[in-house]
Parts: sequence; structure tokens; C-alpha cells
Amino acid sequence: MFTNRARILVIGAFIIAMAVAINYKVYEIAAAIGMFILMLIWGYFKDGTVVMAAKVFHNKDYDKAESLLLQISNPNWLSKRRRGFYEFMYGGICLQKQDYNEAERHYEIAAQYPLRSANDHVAALVHVANISIRRNDIDKAKAYLGLADKHKEKITAKMKDVIDRLHQELDKK
Repeated sequence: MFTNRARILVIGAFIIAMAVAINYKVYEIAAAIGMFILMLIWGYFKDGTVVMAAKVFHNKDYDKAESLLLQISNPNWLSKRRRGFYEFMYGGICLQKQDYNEAERHYEIAAQYPLRSANDHVAALVHVANISIRRNDIDKAKAYLGLADKHKEKITAKMKDVIDRLHQELDKK
């Protein structure tokens, strides 16, 4: 749960502490510090800044959330849970910017990963279906709504209502 800058500062402090421990020949502490450094590096690759971005995304500070997500140099290295949420948040940010191509792409990727709940997974599917309806890509919209229908027993009434409205909109076209 560090920004990249904070992570580098903490690693620098640990390296100094490790050098002091080695200088005093306290190798056990130096080894423990080395493990902490490895954990920070592992966290960078597996978690990134997704947790911090999620907090500001929840508070609707989309610019700060985007800047935190941009600190992740390679999202493919994130753990599966973090990658799904990374893509879900990025899709939401792109929707706020009205960049529907990117939003659709990110929500499609998010739907392939495990998300926090079935409701989030269905939300990603519904967003792709909704964007597809707006683009008159009826086949794609039907396919994604079909996937969302498979999870109907696990989702909230509000999400069921959204799915029903999208089905009605598809029936009109």
C-alpha cells in the first residue's frame, strides 16, 4: 500500500539499516531486513498501487486514482485479483472521461478476472453490453447480457433492474 516513491524511500532506509547491521556483524537482522526489502519489491509487482487507487476511486477522485494506476508499469504482472480490479477501475475512469473505446476494452478485460463480488463482475459485463448497445453492436450486447444473466441469482435487485432495462432496450432495436 505504498506509492512507488514511498516504496523507494522505504527500501533506501532498509538498505541503510542493512548496511549498519552488516557493519556490526548482526547478520540475522540483516537477513530479516533483506526479506523485508524483497517483500516490498514483491508487493510492487503483485499489488502495485491498486489498493490506494481503490480508496480514492471510491471517493470519486478519478484524476488521483488514474495517476496511482499509471504508476503500475506492467499490469500483466499484478495478481489476478488486483488485475481485475485495476481494469475495472480504469474502465470507470475512462467512462468518466467519455472515452468509450478504452472503457469497453478495460471492462472486457476486467470481466475475465475474479472481482470482489458477483455484483462487480456483472457490472463489468453490463458496462460492456451498454456500450455495445450505444454503438449498435447488438450481437455483442446480447452475448454480454447473456453472460450477466447467468449470475442473476447472486446480484442485487438494482443490478437486476439494470439488466432488465438493457434487455428492453435491445428488444426495441
